[in-house]
Amino acid sequence: MPTMPLLLAALAALAVLALAARPSPSCSPGPDPSGKCQRLGYTHSATCVDLHLRTCADAAYNHTSFPTPLEHRSWEAVESSPEYMLLGVIHFLLEGQCNPDLRLLGCSVLAPRCEGGHTQRPCRHVCEGLREACQPAFDAIDMAWPYFLDCARYFAPEEEGCYDPLEELRGELDVEEALPSGLPPTFIRFAHHSYAQMVRVLKRTAARCSQVAKTYSIGRSFEGKDLVVIEFSSRPGQHELMEPEVKLIGNIHGNEVAGREVLIYLAQYLCSEYLLGNPRIQRLLNTTRIHLLPSMNPDGYEVAAAEGAGYNGWTSGRQNAQNLDLNRNFPDLTSEYYRLASTRGVRTDHIPISQYYWWGKVAPETKAIMKWIQTIPFVLSASLHGGDLVVSYPFDFSKNPHEKKMFSPTPDEKMFKLLARAYADVHPMMMDRSENRCGGNFLKRGSIINGADWYSFTGGMSDFNYLHTNCFEITVELGCVKFPPEEALYGLWQQNKEPLLNFLEMVHRGIKGMVTDKYGKPVKNARILVKGIRHDVTTAPDGDYWRLLPPGSHIVIAQAPGYSKVMKRVTIPLRMKKAGRVDFILQPLATGPKNFLPGPSRALPRFQDPQREPTQMDFEPPRARRQPASGSKPWWWAYFTSLSPYKPRWLLKY
Repeated sequence: MPTMPLLLAALAALAVLALAARPSPSCSPGPDPSGKCQRLGYTHSATCVDLHLRTCADAAYNHTSFPTPLEHRSWEAVESSPEYMLLGVIHFLLEGQCNPDLRLLGCSVLAPRCEGGHTQRPCRHVCEGLREACQPAFDAIDMAWPYFLDCARYFAPEEEGCYDPLEELRGELDVEEALPSGLPPTFIRFAHHSYAQMVRVLKRTAARCSQVAKTYSIGRSFEGKDLVVIEFSSRPGQHELMEPEVKLIGNIHGNEVAGREVLIYLAQYLCSEYLLGNPRIQRLLNTTRIHLLPSMNPDGYEVAAAEGAGYNGWTSGRQNAQNLDLNRNFPDLTSEYYRLASTRGVRTDHIPISQYYWWGKVAPETKAIMKWIQTIPFVLSASLHGGDLVVSYPFDFSKNPHEKKMFSPTPDEKMFKLLARAYADVHPMMMDRSENRCGGNFLKRGSIINGADWYSFTGGMSDFNYLHTNCFEITVELGCVKFPPEEALYGLWQQNKEPLLNFLEMVHRGIKGMVTDKYGKPVKNARILVKGIRHDVTTAPDGDYWRLLPPGSHIVIAQAPGYSKVMKRVTIPLRMKKAGRVDFILQPLATGPKNFLPGPSRALPRFQDPQREPTQMDFEPPRARRQPASGSKPWWWAYFTSLSPYKPRWLLKY
């Protein structure tokens, strides 16, 4: 049974004490046959009173009225109700998903908005949109959609007049922060950015370069902050045929802020230089789709920032709001890889996620990244950290689990070393010959190292990228000071600007091409094999592929179920900086057994079905976990059974 957070248990205990002395006022004398409460009508004329509910303190209004739509007639009645208790713990139950939207939506019913002696009903379309987005999270824990969030009953259509309870949820992010007078729009402010400031800068940058940039969110943190990405491309918002995708991620550990700031500066630099006509930047943005996620852990950053630069402890704010280390929270596919690698003829790439992984605590930030890399065919990635000065590459988990330090290369060891050197070799501090400097102990290695040879750990993001998708990810440690003072930020940017650009350009190394059938129809999920490298990549839905490869001669094979395989020899010159075009036309098999290598003898998860796109449901625990045994109750039921004589059976699905 999943472990309930301590705060959830404490909240539930307080609720039990508060409710023990009074019956539930939420129901009329008897519940209806379905177990739901009988409710009285709802009037629009009312006496407005100040809003005094802690759970609803950040609502977009300050006054409410009694009775409420649920017929609560006092603050005591509201606070002692199981509906209110649910709002107080729902973000823990759903592991941060749909937070705080769901809570604010519930507040709009439990404490209706009141202005000028009239209550205002929340909009139905807001409720319907949120239910569509959040229903999978409820299904994952076997909880019914709360009856008091019935979109047809408690919410009004727009034509009847309504308000959006989520309209001002992130209103502060839309407030434009004017630059100091006299400064050009290309000005970069080398300072630490709060979450709101970061989002404003990214949105302002995307607006300035709207022809090549846009912002979007890949999900929410546990405390409800959007994980905001800024994208640069000649056609932002869509994948272009033959255009490789690359991502840079910062602040996975909340107290390691250098990567966060550097990516904010990089976004502004790319925009400004593109507009100024910098040929290198224009070429990069016109041939590459670049995604920058400055902060994967905005909740942890707030903890670290509260202490401030120079005062931050080594671990304060490192974890997310659930106290999870996000770079230890991904599925451990490396152990499975070592097991599979010992079997001849079995695939060791695109390893599916074990259903047992979902039994543990999975952060919403981790889920967001997993869904992101399943949705976009990333080729290359870097995760920016702090605490040392070195570039590491997979594997991060030792091939001998008892060895804390052990060289553990991937089949693409040569390519990973090239990627790591592309960053380190142009970084002035990494190339400094002094052994007394930060990172000096890595000098003899060229400031790069195999991750497991440095220190071994499981659940890392880089290993997961490599073993679950086509993406090659390295880890860059930007310096020994995790939260540098503001005066050090400009120098930090100057040291990392060229390495970042050089690394982004590495996505164009190796080969790329199209895989089609004899009629020119794209073949998606076809496999691209390279002899001597036991790691395949697969084609995107449009049939295009990218295969990072070091210089030299390679035998490349394309194959797919139902087609005969095609083999080609390719030679990549030493100084070639543009991916070579290698297309394949597959001929259908006439009869007989299919001529392709067998995959691992295990079922693939639903979102690896090559005939469909991933959905939100694909990133939830398997159905076997969500459905309780016959006659049993879900694991969370015990926390609600003592709340009142009328148990909240409306939460049960079965």
